[in-house]
Amino acid sequence: MALPKRRHSRSRTRMRRSHDALNKPQVGLCPSCGEPKMPHLLCGGCGMYKGKQIIQFEEEL
Repeated sequence: MALPKRRHSRSRTRMRRSHDALNKPQVGLCPSCGEPKMPHLLCGGCGMYKGKQIIQFEEEL
């Protein structure tokens, strides 16, 4: 296994790690019901995806 000849400085290590930060999940609003949802996923509130009804929910009484 290869070993580094010299130690990396703190600056170089932190520059490399600058891209490792986590991003917040992108959340949009469903165009049909207005509930927050992740992009490219089925809406959990109304069951719509790209303007089509995918899942039929039973109405709770």
